[in-house]
Amino acid sequence: MPIVRVAVTLKPSLLDSAGRTVAGSLDKLGFHEVSAARIGKLIHLEVDRFEPERIKEMCEKLLANPVIEDYSFEVVE
Repeated sequence: MPIVRVAVTLKPSLLDSAGRTVAGSLDKLGFHEVSAARIGKLIHLEVDRFEPERIKEMCEKLLANPVIEDYSFEVVE
């Protein structure tokens, strides 16, 4: 049974306040090499068969908000 990994992130033009908080906290903890962080979500879907158009439809209808988020997907198994 295929597993599809869907990655959802904010569009690059949008501010990521959670990412900024993480980057600032890492700096305070001594991890000065981190200049920025962006937070997203990773979703694993176990599907009967891989149909790219169906996965795209799932992303656009539920898994991502196409107005403010980008998504990508790949079969991992």
